[in-house]
Amino acid sequence: MDWGDEFSHNSFDLHCLLNSFPGDLEFKQIFSDIDEKIEQNGTRTSLHSVEDHSSMDVKSIWDDIRLHLRRFLVSNLQNHNEINNSQQKILLKNQCIQQLLFLYPESEVISKYQNIQNKLLTTLLQNCFPSYSRESNLDIMVRGYQSTMLKLYSMIKEDFNTLCEILAPSSTVKFIKETYLDTVTEEMAKFLENFCELQFKESAVRVVKTSKSSSRHRGAVHALVTPECPEKGRNFFLSLDELKFLSQLIKSFLKLEKNVQELLEEIFLLLKVSRNTSGIVDTSNRAAVIEKPRANATSIPSEQLLPVQEATLLDFGWRNAFKEISLPMARCVTTAIEDFSMNILQQEQKERSSAVTYAMNLVNVQQVWQESHVVSEEDQPKKIAKFCSDIMEKLDTMLPLALACRDDSFQEIRANFVEACCKVATAVLERLQERGKEIPSKAPLKNLHTLLSTAVYVFQHFMQYDNLMKENTKKPIFLVPVQRYQEFINTLQFQVTDYCVRVCATSILQDAESHHWNDYKAFYEGERCSFSLQMWHYFFWALHHDLWTILPSKLAQEILAEVLEKTLGLLACRYARAHPSYKRTPQIRLDVTTILICTENMLWSVCTSVKKLLNPHEYTDDKIFKIHTHCNNLFTTLVILTSPLTELYQTFQHGMDDPAPDSKPFFKQPLHWLSCISHFYPSLLRTPSAGQLTTEGQLKLLLSQPGCNWNLLLETLLHHDGILLRILLKGSKCTFQEQGSDTENNLNQISSLTEAIFKVLYYCNFSPQTFGNIFVSYMEEEQLWNFLYNIPVSTCMESEQDVIQCLRSALTDAMKDIVQQVISVMNSGRNCETNPNKHSVPEHLRDSIPKEWNYIPKETKKKESSKGFTRLAAQAVSIVISKLPTVIACLPPPIKYFFFLSERKMSKNFVDLKKASLLVWNLIVIICRIFEDGNTVELLTGASLDRWSKEKLSLISVCLESIMGEQTSSPNQMTQKVIQSIEQQKPNWIECQLLKARKLSTECAFMTIEKSTALEEGDIALELTEQKINMMVLDICHKPGGSEYLRQIYHIMRLNEAYLKEQLFSMNGSEEKPLPIRPLKTTLRSVEDQPSAFNPFHVYKVFSENMLDQSAIAKWNWNWPNLLPNYLGLDKMTFSVLLKNRWEMRQDERLEEEEKTMLEHLKRICNIQKSSASDNTEEE
Repeated sequence: MDWGDEFSHNSFDLHCLLNSFPGDLEFKQIFSDIDEKIEQNGTRTSLHSVEDHSSMDVKSIWDDIRLHLRRFLVSNLQNHNEINNSQQKILLKNQCIQQLLFLYPESEVISKYQNIQNKLLTTLLQNCFPSYSRESNLDIMVRGYQSTMLKLYSMIKEDFNTLCEILAPSSTVKFIKETYLDTVTEEMAKFLENFCELQFKESAVRVVKTSKSSSRHRGAVHALVTPECPEKGRNFFLSLDELKFLSQLIKSFLKLEKNVQELLEEIFLLLKVSRNTSGIVDTSNRAAVIEKPRANATSIPSEQLLPVQEATLLDFGWRNAFKEISLPMARCVTTAIEDFSMNILQQEQKERSSAVTYAMNLVNVQQVWQESHVVSEEDQPKKIAKFCSDIMEKLDTMLPLALACRDDSFQEIRANFVEACCKVATAVLERLQERGKEIPSKAPLKNLHTLLSTAVYVFQHFMQYDNLMKENTKKPIFLVPVQRYQEFINTLQFQVTDYCVRVCATSILQDAESHHWNDYKAFYEGERCSFSLQMWHYFFWALHHDLWTILPSKLAQEILAEVLEKTLGLLACRYARAHPSYKRTPQIRLDVTTILICTENMLWSVCTSVKKLLNPHEYTDDKIFKIHTHCNNLFTTLVILTSPLTELYQTFQHGMDDPAPDSKPFFKQPLHWLSCISHFYPSLLRTPSAGQLTTEGQLKLLLSQPGCNWNLLLETLLHHDGILLRILLKGSKCTFQEQGSDTENNLNQISSLTEAIFKVLYYCNFSPQTFGNIFVSYMEEEQLWNFLYNIPVSTCMESEQDVIQCLRSALTDAMKDIVQQVISVMNSGRNCETNPNKHSVPEHLRDSIPKEWNYIPKETKKKESSKGFTRLAAQAVSIVISKLPTVIACLPPPIKYFFFLSERKMSKNFVDLKKASLLVWNLIVIICRIFEDGNTVELLTGASLDRWSKEKLSLISVCLESIMGEQTSSPNQMTQKVIQSIEQQKPNWIECQLLKARKLSTECAFMTIEKSTALEEGDIALELTEQKINMMVLDICHKPGGSEYLRQIYHIMRLNEAYLKEQLFSMNGSEEKPLPIRPLKTTLRSVEDQPSAFNPFHVYKVFSENMLDQSAIAKWNWNWPNLLPNYLGLDKMTFSVLLKNRWEMRQDERLEEEEKTMLEHLKRICNIQKSSASDNTEEE
């Protein structure tokens, strides 16, 4: 076959080959070797006689040239494997393979490259796949295999990226399968064969030893160890550790399979090849796939494509390696699971029998399903029973055995695993039910919370198992266990709520001394609330502590809210029926006030959002709304039952108002009760008329939650123009100065706090003004404007430049694509300039090139082009200038608004900013610094730059500086030529591009200013809604490190809660001068800082000192003329019942004539009969 017919007649392909030629010395050696070979073959024709047009001579000479070039390129290809930079390795390999494809057919090139990669892979597997022996440490071996799989995937990914643009998709798939997947499958098959052999021999020896004690089994033993026993029927025992080892191996293969599947997904979507459960690709859907031609291939007539070659589809057959061991695994997995679960349950029973207390042993829940995110954070239990954690942890290690099932493979293993799991689920459920019966007779209430949390944990685990297996089964597998656990969870939740309410009703709130309403002596001189209410308060905070530390956040809040609502309903009913004496009436007023204050304090914990806290009327079916209803009923009782008779008469002497059918009386507004006591008890919980929560209220609501509520956290951080973040930034600066250089860990924490604040605000596209205002103030306070005018490209370690480092990183990332494009242009045009390190193509070789190829030597091209490097530099500069508007348009609004505000501050001092905006200025300065520093270019792009490239990039940097007017010295001739070249082709184009970039950088700022102005004018529709907050949280969490940034800020806020409250209190003008800035706590320093067990003495201290001054409440001067008119719309039935319970209505009370007259008038209003005055003389 004529070699010329195998390749395209395209001068571009020849350039690919000639550009890869060796240097002068290597070239001379190649031709010297060719001459020697020609002489050895008896041929007297030298290379210089190429003018002889004999086709045989040209073919022979070309074959020799190809051979030597192939050796050179293959040597380079092998050497490229030693390069650590993955991007550079892919680029160089891609070039070598393309050049080889010009010399040889695709099949030969791929075969050769496959041999190279096979040798590399074999070495890796031999080093990392040790042979198995009985002395082998299985844990060490598993870690070795896992590490090998990661390296293997890295190699597959590199080759995929190397070949996907050169070969057809099916060829790429075939190469990866044959080179890597088949090889690793073979190696694993060899390993497992050795493993099975050793296991079989040891099992046989055990049986022989056992048989010596019983001659009855000798025949069976003899039959077992005879050589004639077929291998497929071999059976042996696998211990739990060995099953775990095999499960981890399978897990590594599953992960590799998934990663490769995702890697090739792009090709499969392109070819519309559907996937199936039998492997990564549906092998049954073998639709003909036409091979994708290479970019440099000659077009082939359609008739030559028939018959169409069927695409080679990827089929990772690693499961075949486990076939021999699958039967023993299937038989042993059931026994192993049942054995370890039974042992753990027996151990738990033993510990319970020997323990002094019935309190359950708890452990913290580990995050198992981090990748799948099946369970939200608010639904995840915090602590569970240890025995259950141990069982589920071991089940998790066995799970890969079942997940490996595809069609018929591993079918029995999965069936046995599912059966064993169902038995374990039943046994654990029975144990949990058994422990539940011990409450409350033997075990404390805390155990009930533990049982509920544990049941939720098991339920979520089996739901996750179902989700993972549903991909193959298409139906739920653990339906029965899941339903049983769901029923058990519902029962336990009802049991917890019902028990707490019954305890309050029958025990805590049963207080004969305090509730002796017909006593004619005042209760503790009227300066103390009932004992039962104080116990009720303690009980709630103890319940709050247990729920918050054990149960999932959402479930904990649901239970606490329900218990609070039901007990408030009970209290409202009891106090509405109370008929106190004259001396006991003030106690009613003090008790109700105490209940309301305690409820206000608990509301912060049960409300999940500001909207629920301030607008409970929008959630009429919610427990929060019912809580407010009970509080309003209690306050109605306080007003009608305890107000002076004269004030009550004056308000109701003209009768009661008939409320309009569509209007709601003021006393029925959800937060009415709170507004009534706000004069005496200022609360952070503002009424809707006040607009919104204060920053202190936002902080209190956030830190009262059982866990980190992401939406509420971001809302709090953005509140009041980010005032809390300003405090944290100042505190971080103080922390750095206080702690010195010896506390490296704390310094890293503070530096990362600054970065976390920057990143979170940087991603908040709906709130650019917060980012801008905070960091402009920070720059002003720290006097960093000089740094902003000329941001350094290298990393600075000084803490005062943390913000500058973040700005540099953000702008550098934005310019990364431009740098990559400039480097690509430099590489493609590099050969336009004479390079003394490279040779010229010999004339006799050029003469042998057929004329129909239209090949033009690069020397001729260079002579024809008078531009030289000027054209290349102009192209690179044009790329930078043309892409600037796009880069700025893609930047987040916060960064643009920040530079807009900063420009206002700096424009007086820096005249140069009039030519371009500060943002445009900084982008060009940064790219100039990058081009000046070759190391930074290599880090950003992965390219390897030689001296020539670095020199030319520096010259491009000078050109850009000259455009911006920042050049330190007079521009050289080359710089002027470059700029003139651009101006000649596109007059005023550079100025127009800079103007467009400036306009884009300021448009966002003007829009932000308009929105801020609209908000000040009362346009509430533009404020940050819950939907916008939620969108920003999702955006932050999807960014690299976003959720960790939020978690870090939340952690430091919780550690510094008291300090933040002090600073906010000071900023509100409550202090004559601002409090000094103190260093922030960044880590838990001692045991005292750790969350402790519930401490009732601490609760008492907070109750008596910070929350409720009972003696002061007793002396409150209630403004009855303002309160009572709110109740003119009260229905007559309620008014009459409460009026009958007033002390004046008691039969044995002596009233003056004026009082009797007023009372009779009020009774006539309510149509109360005289005989009713004697009713209800006894109180509860």
